[in-house]
Amino acid sequence: MKVYINRQVVRGPWGGGNMFVKAYREMGTQGNVEVLDGYSAQAVPDVALLVGLDREGDEVGVEQAISYKLYMNPSCKLVLRVNENDARKGTSHLDDALIQVSQFMDGTVFVSRWLQDYFNAKGWACANQAVIINGVDRDVFKPGPKPSDGKLHIVAHHWSDNRMKGADIYEEIDRLVGEQPDKFAFTYIGRHKCDFKHTTVVRPLAGKALGEELGRHDVYVSASRFDPGPNHILEALACGLPTYVHKDGGGCVEFAGRNSTYKDWDELRDVLMSCVGLAWASGWPKPGYQGVRLSSWQTCVQEYNRFLEATWQATNPDSSSC
Repeated sequence: MKVYINRQVVRGPWGGGNMFVKAYREMGTQGNVEVLDGYSAQAVPDVALLVGLDREGDEVGVEQAISYKLYMNPSCKLVLRVNENDARKGTSHLDDALIQVSQFMDGTVFVSRWLQDYFNAKGWACANQAVIINGVDRDVFKPGPKPSDGKLHIVAHHWSDNRMKGADIYEEIDRLVGEQPDKFAFTYIGRHKCDFKHTTVVRPLAGKALGEELGRHDVYVSASRFDPGPNHILEALACGLPTYVHKDGGGCVEFAGRNSTYKDWDELRDVLMSCVGLAWASGWPKPGYQGVRLSSWQTCVQEYNRFLEATWQATNPDSSSC
């Protein structure tokens, strides 16, 4: 089975979609699966794995892929990876566009159960669906040595600077640090549009540098709203950090677990205050069991290939030799 994926890898710090593309391009060719380097008459795909709606560079966009299937190669199966929605960005065009193209898809992969429910409630047309959560590199994201200054070291990180990522809560944490600098420290890693005065802001990081920076903190806070498939939660959990998420966090709640939620700043502030003075290793008032089983990127890619092959074989019974 020959698979075309319509994204190239962007080097350096980037979002979870790019991390998936990197993993799939590195690990996708296995068994009966060959990941094509391009899309041409010499490299005819059996399955086109479409990562979102946007077209980048010379890669094939969703509309072009649909035309290719309809008019040139009807046997090619189209599988859409969905990691986006209007609610997370406060926009109004993405949901309708995604639902419109869903009628032409042979398969859909959602990056969280929450996102699957979100779109099915809106009338998603493609019935062949899977939920596959991104992987995380446990050799990179792991607990690290903690500071010994008596402060509670709080951390958050995002690639996107959209304020729906939780700017209101992060600014409240910044004010708390200003009010009680002997008790709290806050590090924000990545891009932002926050009004910070007392926060340590670290440029966007990726890989080992990000894992080391996260691992040296005490507690992780996410204030992201309606997040489709938050890699930042997977990375925080892999670092062993008590991780608290907003009750409207979407996939954040699914990944971190419902016992990890706070409803507003007052509730989160009480949680953070209760953590002050406790040794990191001696047992926080932790949020309870996480809601997701952390998987490696290799396992994630294998799950994709199983779904792609099942989608291909469903209407191509002789494809076992592809």
